[in-house]
Amino acid sequence: MIGLERRMLLRHYLETGMSKRAIARKLKISPDTLYRWIQCGDLDRDLDETPEYGPRPPVPTKLDRFKLLIHARLDAFPELSSVRLFEEIQADGYTGGYTQLKEYVRTVRPRPEPEPVVRFETPPAHQAQVDFAEFKFSWGKRFALLVVLGYSRLLWLRFYRKQDMRTLFSGLEEALAFFGGVPRELLFDQMKAVITKDLRLLGGQLVRNEEFQRFAAHWSFTARACRAYRAQTKGKVERPIHYVRDNFVYGRAFLGDGDLHEQSTRWLERANRRIHGTTRERPILRFEQERQLLRPLAERPYHSLVLPPLPEPVQKERPTAPFVMVERRPLAAYAALVAGAV
Repeated sequence: MIGLERRMLLRHYLETGMSKRAIARKLKISPDTLYRWIQCGDLDRDLDETPEYGPRPPVPTKLDRFKLLIHARLDAFPELSSVRLFEEIQADGYTGGYTQLKEYVRTVRPRPEPEPVVRFETPPAHQAQVDFAEFKFSWGKRFALLVVLGYSRLLWLRFYRKQDMRTLFSGLEEALAFFGGVPRELLFDQMKAVITKDLRLLGGQLVRNEEFQRFAAHWSFTARACRAYRAQTKGKVERPIHYVRDNFVYGRAFLGDGDLHEQSTRWLERANRRIHGTTRERPILRFEQERQLLRPLAERPYHSLVLPPLPEPVQKERPTAPFVMVERRPLAAYAALVAGAV
């Protein structure tokens, strides 16, 4: 069959008056072929017409007679490896290569449907979600503790030097004071300060940190943990972590911890007044619906039975200068002195 490019050249050469034999020599085809194309009308077809080709017939392979066996084994055992299948069909007489089998298995292996993540909304004052996020600054590594109320999406944020139990206690107490009350439960990731072991995948239960249980009882909330490898169930705080990275930290300059705290405080106020992407409401306004439903704050901070007390800061005595009586004068007197000096 004559191609589009060759057809255009033939038309061009014929229009310029070149002989058919010369054209045949130039295109390296026989004169008989050229005459046949002209007689069949191939040169008169529309240049924009695209030839349609049917599917190529399948090429027989050494794997063909084993495909039913491969399908049967994969239907029964979807995770069966290509190496194992290769050994099995070799024992049944397969003489082909492993690569051919591996490529075929990759296209036909059944894939289970991913488990859907169902978004759930919690009622007002029912739940808050808690997580740490690591950030690196020019003066060192800092850990952001984020607490988000599940209903209103009201966010609390602060940066700390460490990610430990003392930081968690201090931060949660500050966050609860910020909210003005306590939700019924707090949802955590697999924090060692909260959960020492998670045996639910083995049919067991959560093993909670005893010190954190005392802290939770003091503040009257229930500590919950999302299942291992299912952190997306804690999405109400996971998404704000990305929001803090992209909208607050990225592209900003910070002079140190003090400046970081000041800028984050101002940013947090704006963040809680923006229209939230999921609720389509401002968190600060939506929070009004759950403020009165929060449990009351504890009367005092939690006193840990495990953590040692922080050392008292050492105050150095400043050298005292001798007391000198300074005479106060009106500004006009100082102006006259300056004018006289000049």
